[in-house]
Amino acid sequence: MKNLGINISLLLCIIAFTVNCSVKKKLPVKGDDVAIAENPNIEKFKDPSLEGFNLFEDSPAEKKWVDSVYSTLSFEEKIGQLFMVAAYSNKDTVHFNAIEKLVKNYKIGGLIFFQGGPVRQARLTNRFQSKSKIPMFIGNDAEWGLSMRLDSTYKYPWNMTLGAVQDMKLIEELGGQMAKEAKRLGLQFNFAPVLDINTNPNNPIIGNRSFGENKEEVAKRAVALMKGIQNEGVFATGKHFPGHGDTETDSHHTLPIVNFSEERINEVEFYPYKKMFHLGLASVMVAHLNVPSLEPRENYPTSISYHVVNDILKEQLKFKGLIFTDALNMKGASSFKKPGDIDFEAFMAGNDILLFAEDVPKAVEKFKQAYTDSIPKITDERIEFSVKKILKYKYKAGLNNYKPIQIDGLYSEINKPESTSLQYKLYENAITVIKNNDEILPIKDLTKSKLAYVKIGDDNNTAFLSTLKKYAEVTEVSHKNVDSLNQELKKYDKVIIGYHVSDKSWWKKHEFTSKELELVNKVAEHNDVILDVFSKPYVLLPIKDFDKFESIIVSYQNGDIPQEISAEIIFGTVQAKGKLPVSINEDFKVGDGLSTDLINRLGFTNPESVGMDSKILSKIDGIVKKAIDGGMTPGAQVLVARKGKVIYQKSFGYHTYRKDVKVKNSDIYDIASLSKIVGTLPNVMLDYDHGKISLDTHLGQMVHKAKGTNKDSITFKDLLSHYARLQAWEPFYKSTLDSVTKLPLKKYYKKTSVKPFTTQVAENLYITNAYNDTIISKIMKSKLLPKKEYKYSDFTFILLKEYLETHHKKGLDVLANENFFSKLGMSSTMYNPLRKFSEDVIPPTEKDKYFRHQEVHGYVHDMAAAMQGGVAGHAGVFSNSIDIAKIMQMYLQKGNYGGIQYFSEKTLDDFNTCYFCAEGNRRGLGFDKPQLAGTSGPTCGCASITSFGHTGFTGTMTWADPETEIIYVFLSNRTYPDGNAPNKLSKENIREDIQKVIYEAIIK
Repeated sequence: MKNLGINISLLLCIIAFTVNCSVKKKLPVKGDDVAIAENPNIEKFKDPSLEGFNLFEDSPAEKKWVDSVYSTLSFEEKIGQLFMVAAYSNKDTVHFNAIEKLVKNYKIGGLIFFQGGPVRQARLTNRFQSKSKIPMFIGNDAEWGLSMRLDSTYKYPWNMTLGAVQDMKLIEELGGQMAKEAKRLGLQFNFAPVLDINTNPNNPIIGNRSFGENKEEVAKRAVALMKGIQNEGVFATGKHFPGHGDTETDSHHTLPIVNFSEERINEVEFYPYKKMFHLGLASVMVAHLNVPSLEPRENYPTSISYHVVNDILKEQLKFKGLIFTDALNMKGASSFKKPGDIDFEAFMAGNDILLFAEDVPKAVEKFKQAYTDSIPKITDERIEFSVKKILKYKYKAGLNNYKPIQIDGLYSEINKPESTSLQYKLYENAITVIKNNDEILPIKDLTKSKLAYVKIGDDNNTAFLSTLKKYAEVTEVSHKNVDSLNQELKKYDKVIIGYHVSDKSWWKKHEFTSKELELVNKVAEHNDVILDVFSKPYVLLPIKDFDKFESIIVSYQNGDIPQEISAEIIFGTVQAKGKLPVSINEDFKVGDGLSTDLINRLGFTNPESVGMDSKILSKIDGIVKKAIDGGMTPGAQVLVARKGKVIYQKSFGYHTYRKDVKVKNSDIYDIASLSKIVGTLPNVMLDYDHGKISLDTHLGQMVHKAKGTNKDSITFKDLLSHYARLQAWEPFYKSTLDSVTKLPLKKYYKKTSVKPFTTQVAENLYITNAYNDTIISKIMKSKLLPKKEYKYSDFTFILLKEYLETHHKKGLDVLANENFFSKLGMSSTMYNPLRKFSEDVIPPTEKDKYFRHQEVHGYVHDMAAAMQGGVAGHAGVFSNSIDIAKIMQMYLQKGNYGGIQYFSEKTLDDFNTCYFCAEGNRRGLGFDKPQLAGTSGPTCGCASITSFGHTGFTGTMTWADPETEIIYVFLSNRTYPDGNAPNKLSKENIREDIQKVIYEAIIK
């Protein structure tokens, strides 16, 4: 039975006599059919791989091993098996040597590891196991994963958070993942789950460790977690028997009292134990409690009570698995009796394993004395009962074929990306909306919501605020005093209050300070307030009037993932599913929790959640570093989304090679020709969708100035396909410069804004307003190319701007913002960004030595666009990666985003069609498409033929693929400091290589 995994059915074998406490007679030990007939629930836990293996008897091989090992043990070695000693991997050699001495000299049976790190613990485990005659049990308190004790390990949600999750399969999956990590670290025991029913909000030691206050809900989650743990080959331990949920003191420091009647304890506190005993729980931990109804001796700990351990747990409840004491160094036990005495008393009460013994040598002497007394206090039968049970469990755990822990790869194997995927799913199912007046959540109309955010609490809020800002313009308002804060908040129609307290310490008492409570209540009197608490639900207890709040969200913990998901719930990319695990006074009861609408906006998750490999995606970092180190661009933003979720969003490098300002995700770049499909094209698609233009509409019908010219009969389809024989571009600026000095001519430019020179080109440079007509006139007078073939032209979109502004009587910047940017939540996207943003968040694009003679910073790089006042059809938009991803997702969703249908699916399909592929023209209508076979082009060659996007001169690219549901955004200022320098970014295929990595990362 090498390395035998432990599933539920196998545990029925381990716990050889486990029966439902409601069954009066024992189930037969022979004949599966009889046993199943007596108890049909067993059938569903029967593992088909164990056919012919008797579920209620030990195997002959197991019994032979246990008997043979036991027969070799001296009295001292038998007693040694009873002890599980505390070990720390963060201590010094003095501690390590002391543990080794106990292993060698006293043959202890196990170690429970506390603080330290996984690799250090693994090395120590190997060291200590190598000195042990019989391989030891290794255990950890890993109630929410190894991180409860170890650094550099994955932290899963607390049990209180899991209490809000309604999908038990998720909790079972969590148990399985936790067990895989524990098993990789050489553990046989995870001292979890906690079965305490937290009916006392003031409980100082259970609280977040409990699944909640309802016995049925606690039992459901405990069973699910147990199944997951034990199906992966690790023993689960139910604790803290008989029930630590309604105590007001901590058994680490004193002996807590539980004043419930025996009937109440049997009905409530024992409920989850009964359920789990029936289903195969491997072990139980007995708490140090004073329970007068169960143990009449005054202040007598339950952990050393024969009546509690033997009569109730073993006889009444029929538990036949391993029984652990809680840590014997805890004051609830150690204050009652001295080391050695407390160990002996605990064993004689019926416990099998003595956890965290303070003085093993003294305890062993106590056992020897009791055994050799003239009237022995301990019998061979009593010792044999527990030691053979321990050996049996060691056999079941595969310790009869012990192998050292493999250190190589340990860290990566207990910190897998799948853990992050699971974390996202758990919080998506846990976070609870308990109030939502008028369905204020999710916030749907981004154009009408002026949002403020107020932080309270002493912990980090970065992920929450940054995620909120990815959906809409959200202003953080500080609060030096309540009155000034309220005055400032009058400017906003909705206020989000986030309460952020550290979740690094599960035992920390989280509650509003008096000032914070005053702030929350007063702000709620004057605004539509969404209160979001990143803490256990009990933090809401002091609030007396919940009518003031429009919405209340319980997010349970303050990590990056719950902050991110909570923000997503506010904007509808995640649907609220959680239910309260505890009550909040009379206002909110266990099970309360409202569902919210799901809106098809971009969300956030990790790559594995959408079938991508994070390790492969990480190669993007190296490619961008290569570009920066090679002087191809000073910095960049890269974003990848799949299936409606952003899975990679990073910024690299600096704004310039001076390395003065680091690039951030919120910074905005000049996106150059991406402006075509971000600002101009969607507005053209709207008119097409409304029937104002068609594929056969002539340019002369769209742009009045084209009538009678050689461009009059160009069709809309030819125009958007770059198939209209238009010139590629013209350097309009050159004719406005002095032919000798190359400086702007005064007839065209002024240094200040004076009529009619109010069109700003750059800092302290204004062109005559009439020059836009000159540009259009020059285009109309330009010659057509002699041959009809694909020729990329900026003229197309310059003319489309002319069409849009003439027909709608509005500037393109106004149209783009009203129709798309504001509705899509693209709050960092605009033309002429210096009207809203400072230079600090805008990387410069060039040190212009040929036209503007200055550093182009916050003004559009493209010369023609600059001469049009920064608002052009072919250039002029500034944006960041997340905003570009939003409009690309809208395209990917066939014109729908955030619940708004901007145009029909047919319109998107029409514009994403390659009408002239047969003639060698890959273009769609306005969109670029993948290169045709045998030709060069904008993509890695791995994107589907249905994919579309665009590239830009400043070093930008965005691409969407309907078949893989992938969006890719690359933004840079590769033109800095010299836009006329060779385009190394393009020659080195940096953008294409990144795209190739993205496709290589697809798992499914």
